[in-house]
Formats: sequence, structure tokens, C-alpha cells
Amino acid sequence: MKKTSASRTNIIGAGELGNAVSIDMDKDTVYKTNSSYWDTKGNAFLGAIVLPQYGAFVSEEKCKLFGDVSGKKLLEIGCGDGRSLHYHGEGNASELWGIDISEKQIDKARHYLTDSGISANLICSPMEEECGIPMDYFDFVYSIYAIGWATDLEGVFHRIASYLKKDGLFIFSWSHPIHKCVASEDGMLIFKKCYFDETWYSVSLDEAKLTLSDRKLSTYVNTLAKAGFMIEQLVEESDDDILHSYEGDADFARKAKMLPLTFVIKARKL
Repeated sequence: MKKTSASRTNIIGAGELGNAVSIDMDKDTVYKTNSSYWDTKGNAFLGAIVLPQYGAFVSEEKCKLFGDVSGKKLLEIGCGDGRSLHYHGEGNASELWGIDISEKQIDKARHYLTDSGISANLICSPMEEECGIPMDYFDFVYSIYAIGWATDLEGVFHRIASYLKKDGLFIFSWSHPIHKCVASEDGMLIFKKCYFDETWYSVSLDEAKLTLSDRKLSTYVNTLAKAGFMIEQLVEESDDDILHSYEGDADFARKAKMLPLTFVIKARKL
């Protein structure tokens, strides 16, 4: 894992929050702000976290949460430019669907997948809203560093449950909440933010803005349970093999050895 924009999972970590401003959450404003960012700045500044990577120092190649997807129907929440869909297309998934809030990202995904000879049903919509996705249909719903953008987490998890067949699997990754609270400064790890603070805030990045909320791990776990999921696996350890091959920011790697930067949850619909 080299030092590229994809390693900037610090976007939602304490090291990047010096210009954060607390706001009152209005979902329409959040949609407009975040879709505009991904339409214009997202890939250039933040890069994209795509399978087989779940985020900083965590990979599907090591975790094997999906297993064999051949013949399976998969839906990606926050599909971005389509590279994670491409990953599953190469795994012989029978049907691929993707949803993203950014029209620009959907266009990129459509061109990329078409050029690769992979068919997918792509929809531009917020994940919170009804958008024509079939119910009780998918074997897997997954999301790579996108669920954290949800304005209504409980509503999103209930929607995802409705898309899945009984016993279907929901797999998602996001920046670990403890990572968001701790910054590396002068060789030391220092708490910069309260772990329990889930206030929405606006942060300026590369002359544009994003709107976020840092949710506790328990918020994700309890909301999954309310939506009818049983958690089968929680991954939060950094992969030593990836760490050893990492050639980027030494402070970032040192932090990854001390605390989790990414978490991944695999949950089954009951």
C-alpha cells in the first residue's frame, strides 16, 4: 500500500479536522454538499477505496468475508467509479447493481464497466431513498467506505435488509471511530476529539466542503440489530503484511500499529 490518495482515510480522522465546524444536519443540504464534492473533487483529492481493499491496511484477500460470489446477485451502496463492482464481476457474480449519490461517479462507473465488458444496473440516488432497487433479491449488499455518509443510518440499514434475501449478507467498511479521535503529533498519539461526540460537522478539503458525522462503533452495531441483522464478524486489526510493505507516511503506519484505522462488519439478515 503506497502513499497515494487512497491512503487518505485520514479525511475522517482527527488529523484532518482542524477546520471542522459543527452544523445542524439537514439531509437535503448534506446530499447537495457531498454529491457536489464527489462530482468535482472526490477522486482527485480523496481517491477511492475499492476492493480488494476495505480501507487502510485491511483487505478482502486476507479477510475473505465474501468467499465465492459466482452466480450471486450483489448490490453496492456507494459504488463510486465502479471498480469494486468490477472486482466482483471478475469473480463471476451473476448480477451486479450499484447506487451512488454522485451522477459523475455513476457516469464513470458506467463507462469503466462497459469498457471492461461487465454489465451492471447503476442508479444515481441517495442511499436513504427508494429508487427502484428490488426487494428480497440480493445475496450480498456491500459498501466500501460509503455507509458513514448516511444521514439516516437506521433507515438505510432497514432498506438494505429489505433488499436482501433471507440469510443474505451485508458487508461494509468505514473509518474506525477511534481513529477519528486520535491524531499523530511529534511521534505521539493524542486524543483530539471526544469519542462519544456524534455531532454533524462541515470540513473544508481542497477548496470544497464535505459534511460528516462520526458515529460510535456501538451505534453501528445496535442499529444493525434493530434492522434485523446478526453480526457474524467484526474486523478491526491492521494487516501486518500490508503494513510491512507500506512505503508511505511513517506516522500513519505507526498509528495503524497502535489502534484500528478501519473497521469491517459482516452481518446476516435474519
